[in-house]
Amino acid sequence: MSDVRVYAVSELTELVKETLEAGFGHVAVEGEVSNWRPAPSGHCYFTLKDSGAMLQAVMFRGKAAKLDFRPADGNLVRAWGALTVYQARGQYQLVVDAMQEAGQGRILQMLEERKRRLAAEGVFDPERKKPIPAFPSRVAVITSPTGAAVRDILNVLGRRNAGIRVTILPSLVQGDGAADSLRRQLETANRWGLGEVIILGRGGGSLEDLLAFSDESLVRAVAASSIPVISAVGHEIDWSLCDYAADLRAPTPSAAAELVSDSAESALGRLRDAWRQLDDGLRNRLDRARLALRSFSAEELELKLERALQPARQRLDDAKEDLLAGLGNLTLLRRHRVTTALAVLRAADPLAILARGFAVVRKKGEAAALRSSLALATGDELDIRFAAGSAAATTTEVRP
Repeated sequence: MSDVRVYAVSELTELVKETLEAGFGHVAVEGEVSNWRPAPSGHCYFTLKDSGAMLQAVMFRGKAAKLDFRPADGNLVRAWGALTVYQARGQYQLVVDAMQEAGQGRILQMLEERKRRLAAEGVFDPERKKPIPAFPSRVAVITSPTGAAVRDILNVLGRRNAGIRVTILPSLVQGDGAADSLRRQLETANRWGLGEVIILGRGGGSLEDLLAFSDESLVRAVAASSIPVISAVGHEIDWSLCDYAADLRAPTPSAAAELVSDSAESALGRLRDAWRQLDDGLRNRLDRARLALRSFSAEELELKLERALQPARQRLDDAKEDLLAGLGNLTLLRRHRVTTALAVLRAADPLAILARGFAVVRKKGEAAALRSSLALATGDELDIRFAAGSAAATTTEVRP
């Protein structure tokens, strides 16, 4: 093989480039746009694909500025340009001179058809949606455990209301198996009551990256969830079919965290505003009463003042009673939960069963409790455990 010419990588790539450019010249290609990435320089990088292959493409700033539409992932387009090789990566690509829409892409068509069908079945009906609790104490988050979304959610919840208990249910959020993974975690959250509200989401991505959140089985599971679900998929401009099935859509995962974590400062601020309004109202009434004092007797002034203050006092009393009643109900609810839990624990306590007159019988030297006389033979030594103490015995007769 010593007579075979040895090329440098750049030499071979240059030959491939010349051959490709000379052999094809100007071509027209129809395909689906994927991973559309406008650069700060104005150049646009993207992929054209169909069911069998993918072609890298670039459209430089001057040509991109002449487009009469805004390309997006999933669009079916027809592009004109020349094939070349990007030598730095050894990758062939299409340098696009012009491009026009060729109708909706396969993914968008599929999603629109699925959306119309599910809407016709009533999956997205507003009447099915449940209210989001104002002050949840437990929140379940279904997302990737390593993505930016989970960090954003935890940061917002920690800053606004650190008392919220958060349960992270890790899941795939894109690619094969992601939809099934998300659905299983949603079912787990419902089965075990892991939160008073569920945040289902991920960070931004291309249309293909977000496809798992438009899977039909996941969308139906979101609509059927007994726990309210907030869909927080991608950035504000992104969308998925889960957005329509969820009880509430948040534009970003951080926004979803803000929706479920009304901060203590915010609640205190509203209380201060209400008190300020009440105080201002009382002061205004007092000022009017002082003006009236100049033309009325002390008795009449006192009567008018009482009439003026009575509604405000009543509202204050009502507000106080409502607040006390709310706190009392909340206390009773928490106490009932604790009582119920204690009852369940006591019912399952094996010592409590023994205290009711039962006993545990084992063969001497064995740990397993006997459940049938068929496991005994005459002469077997037994160990009998009572609620208080134990006893030894010997089998003299076995009755089936």
